[in-house]
Parts: sequence; C-alpha cells; structure tokens
Amino acid sequence: MKNYRKLYDNEIEILKRQMCSAADWNLIEVADGFSTDYVRYARFSGNVRLGAFRKEFQMAGGMVKHSGIYYATLHNVTVGDDCCIENVKNYIANYVIGDGVFIENVDIILTDGVSTFGNGTEVSVLNETGGREVMIYDRLTAQTAYVMALYRHRPDLIANLKKMIGTYVESVRSSVGTIGRNAVIADAGYIKNVRIGDCCKIEGASRLKNGSINSNEQSPVHIGVGVVGDDFIISSGTSVEDGVTFSKCFIGQACRLGHNYSATDSLFFSNCQGENGEACAIFAGPFTVTHHKSTLLIAGMFSFMNAGSGSNQSNHMYKLGPMHQGIMERGSKTASDSYILWPAKVGAFSLVMGRHVSHQDTSDLPFSYLIEQQSTSYIMPGANLKSVGTIRDAKKWPSRDARRDTDRLDCINYNLLSPYTIQKMLRGTQILKNLQMVSGQTSDTYTYQSGKIKNSSLKNGLKYYSLAIDKFLGNSLITRLMSSDFFGISQMRDALRPTAAYGEGDWVDLAGLIAPKKAVSDILDAIENGSINEITSLNHSFADIHSEYYDYEWNWAYKAIEEYYGVGLDNVEPERLEELVCRWRNSVVDLDNLIYEDARKEFSLSMMTSFGADGDEFQRELDFEQVRGARFESDPFVKSVREHIKVKTELADEVLSKLRNLS
Repeated sequence: MKNYRKLYDNEIEILKRQMCSAADWNLIEVADGFSTDYVRYARFSGNVRLGAFRKEFQMAGGMVKHSGIYYATLHNVTVGDDCCIENVKNYIANYVIGDGVFIENVDIILTDGVSTFGNGTEVSVLNETGGREVMIYDRLTAQTAYVMALYRHRPDLIANLKKMIGTYVESVRSSVGTIGRNAVIADAGYIKNVRIGDCCKIEGASRLKNGSINSNEQSPVHIGVGVVGDDFIISSGTSVEDGVTFSKCFIGQACRLGHNYSATDSLFFSNCQGENGEACAIFAGPFTVTHHKSTLLIAGMFSFMNAGSGSNQSNHMYKLGPMHQGIMERGSKTASDSYILWPAKVGAFSLVMGRHVSHQDTSDLPFSYLIEQQSTSYIMPGANLKSVGTIRDAKKWPSRDARRDTDRLDCINYNLLSPYTIQKMLRGTQILKNLQMVSGQTSDTYTYQSGKIKNSSLKNGLKYYSLAIDKFLGNSLITRLMSSDFFGISQMRDALRPTAAYGEGDWVDLAGLIAPKKAVSDILDAIENGSINEITSLNHSFADIHSEYYDYEWNWAYKAIEEYYGVGLDNVEPERLEELVCRWRNSVVDLDNLIYEDARKEFSLSMMTSFGADGDEFQRELDFEQVRGARFESDPFVKSVREHIKVKTELADEVLSKLRNLS
C-alpha cells in the first residue's frame, strides 16, 4: 500500500511556475519519492494522486522520454509510479493508472458514470431477431456460451445462468476505470468506460467504448490503428488491428482480427482469425478462420472452420425477418463462392462446395463432401476421411494454439475421431444401409435430406466409415492394453474394465469440449437446482469433464466394441482381441494409403500447370520442385504418413506379442 501526502507549499509554487494549475491544490496527493521536476503544463481537478517519476522510456529510433506528466488534464485520477502521460488533447477522468504506464497523444480517456465495462452486454447470436442472447463477461467460455445460446428449451437453466453472470457483472461495476501496469496508449482517439489490463498496447485506435481488455503480462493484448469498438470483451493474447470495427462482441483468447474486418453481435472464441470480411450474429467456436474479402459469415455456428473466399450464407427468406440459423459442426470447410441458405446443418469435418438452398441436415454423415451440381446438392459420405487436407488440419490445430495465458478459458479437444464423430458414423452407416434396403443396391442415386447420393458414393461411404470405426475402436482398445501391466487373462480383463462414471450413451460437442451428454446434463441440472451457483464453479465443472476425456472415451468404446463387433470384453479371450488388433492395423494402413494417394495428386502433372512458364516438361518439373520444396517421396507430410504406417504396424506387433504371451 503506497503512502500519500499532500503537496508542500514550495512544491505548489514550483508547479505553478511550470504552468500547472489545480481547482483545489488540497485535493492533490503525491507518493513518496515524488518530484516536481517532471510535471509541466498539467491541470488537475477533483481528487488526484501522483506517483514517483524516476523511470525513462526507451522509444523507437533511440529516443528517450522521462516519466512524468506533460501537457495533460487529469480529473479524479490516480497515477502510478514511473508513468509518462504526455499530450492529452482533452482530459483523463475517473481512472486508476498502474505503474509504468505510457500515455501519449490521446484525445480523451474517461469513465462516465457507473460502468460494467462491457460485462453483461447481451449479444444476439444466431438469430438476429433475438431469442438466443448470450451475456458476455470477462470469464465467458465457449462452453457456457454454447449452453446459453442453444439450451433455450430449459428456461430455468437460462434464468439461473443469467443470475450467476449478473452476480459477476455487479462485482465489476464501478465509477472508476483502470489502466493496468506497463500499458501503452498512444495516438488514440476516444476511450470511454474501458477497463484496460496490464501490458496492453493501444496504438492508434479511433474509438473504444464500454469494454474490457483483459491483457496481462503473460499474454498481452494489442489494439492497432483505426480500430473502432463498442460494447465488448477482449481476452488475453488477442490482437485487433488495421481498421477493425466491432460492436457487441466477445473476442476470446489468442484471437486475431485485422485488415478492416467488421463484426456485430458475434462471439469469437480461442484462436479465431478474422480478416477483410464480415461477421454478423455468429458463434465462432475455437479456430474459426476467415481471411478473404467479400466473405460473410452470418447467423451460423462454427468451430475448427476455414471459410473460403466469397463464402456466404443467408438467414433471411423475406418472410418473418432474419430469424434463420445454421450450424456447421466442427472441422467443416466452405470452398470459394459457396453459399448455404439457412436453416441447415452440416456434419462434422465436411466440405461444402457450390450453392445449397434446400436446407440439408448432414449431421449424421460426417466427413462428407456436400457438392452442388446443376442446382442439385450431392452428398459424398465419408469422402473427407481420405483427404490429406483433413489430416493436415488435425495436426496443425494443436500446434497453432497461440494461448500463452496459463488460465485458459475454453476447453478444446482436438481429436479427429472421438465418440462424438464415431457415433455419427455408426448412425450414418445405418442410414446408408437403409437407403440401399429401401431403394435397392443397384439404384443410380439415393435421396437423403433433400440431397442426392450416388451409388458409388454410398458404397465408398460405407467403406470409409467402416475403416474409421475400426481405427477409433482399435485405438481405444490398444491404448487401454498398453497402459496396463497384466500377465494373465483375468488381469487383462480387469485392465479392460471401465472405471469412469460417464461415457456411455450419446456424446456432444460443446464448441470444442467433446463430452458425454450425461455428464453435461448433470452440470446443467446442478445449475438449475442451485448446486452450481457461481461462475468459477461452472468453469471448473467443464474443465473436470475435459480432463477425464480418455477415461470417458474408453467407457464408451468398451460398450461400442461389444455392440459393433459382438465381443463382450468382460470375458474376452486373447485370440479375439488379436483379431481386433489386426483389424485395427489394417484400417490404419488402408486409411493412410488413401491419404497417401490423395497427397500424390498434389504432385501430378496437372498440378504443375503454370510452373516452368517458358520451359519444357523437365523445366516445369524442376520449377515445381524448387517452389514446392521437394519431390513427392521426400515431401515432409508424405514422409510422416509412411512413418505413421511404420509406427502403428510396430505397435500392433507389440500388442499382439503381449497378448500371445499371456498365461
């Protein structure tokens, strides 16, 4: 706690000679070590506290500026130690400024009245006409937002969530704003009712109003030139730059918005990127990426998604207003110039190409292509399982998690195959078999959800789903076997026996958190009955589910193996497990070979078109090699596929040996 004292008479006289003034000098207090040397052309009113000014700031180009207050007007302001406040055109009012802050060439920074600094702002996601509002606040997670937006069929749940958030909102309500330690605010315009965290850099922002910037030393926030923001929360590690305009938005941890991007009534969670285009009423779960001009994301829910240039959706059919919504489940992509007329639901890890206006629901056909041909939507079930792009995405997401804050808000599961996607494949397999049964195995096309499935696509879909199911269930089984020491058959069976409380039944994806539906439901019940009545407890509850994922996964897989293969693991013989291991090995090799061949297409002669522009075929291939970096066989990704086959084959041999040595 700093000690403050009133100014001495001689200090007041010195300040006056240095062109300083005060409405009442008795209301000015200074900390130990204060010197009048570094306060010039300053005006004070209300209660003002000044720290000691000893530090020098090293500027770009070698310029040095000493801390102090120069050409500034302060009203009801506390200034920490070693701050530099210079050239404030209007004034700074009702703020506590931390140590080491640098403020230069700003128009106005004020807290006017009582503010919650963006906390409690209602964001109308998905439905622009209202009904799915999410209250934003500093500690908002993708999981809480998902529940608040989509579980409107449980009004008591929503009411209690709002009450919990309301309690937090009241805890931050204040008539005084804060600027955290070592923050930088330079060349900025209008800043009103904004709480600014430690080490935040605001450089050239035009207007910031009613918001919180939750920067910290570990994970600072950067706000750049020309940014305009109203009614917002910005989380740690985020960058908002280059003319971005946003209103009523939550921007989560390690997000990147730039290049004149605009967003209204939208939520962006961890590691989202937005450039050039526009967002309106979207729920952007983790790793939602849109880079291109003329790309509009509207009234949709996305995660692990990459929007191609010119991607567009429509939530307005000129009837009852912009009330329609859509969901693209995790990992889905849109090709350039794609269009979807909401309402629609696209299955996980699917690719959308062309224009789709018949409101498809492909949620039970994950990893599909949804392609338009002559105004007809064609579905290719499971086709994305053999895509090299899908595997590349799965590898890049964890490596591109830019969150440096140890206090991570969102729970993110990166698994491509999980009970969530496999349960859909199991349902998808049954759907495809039923189509064959009803329409005949020799039909040229089948109709599903206003779309068409060609005969060859259906047969391939069954094959791809079968391989993926074998791979996932085998992965779970082998992980369990290799994580346990056992020397006899009874010990083996004991090792396989599930120990988790949850896992059986349906699974859900709560915007990054893959979890048993029952576990999530129990949390929601606890919110309804008041057992969970505080935000921190809620966040911990979701985090607990996330941490137990693999135990829950095995609980689900244990039951699925019994139902899918007809193998009861409670009394299974080693020989039967050997069959499952071999089946797993074959599925891994077959899928990797499909990916291998898909990668080979990137090195075909057709892909070399435009290379070696003025040369012959040899020069074209040489130019291609120089630009792409390698021939097919030496490409890093291709080598990783071959290595994956080798490693998994060796693992299968190890497991088989372990099983064959049982007594």
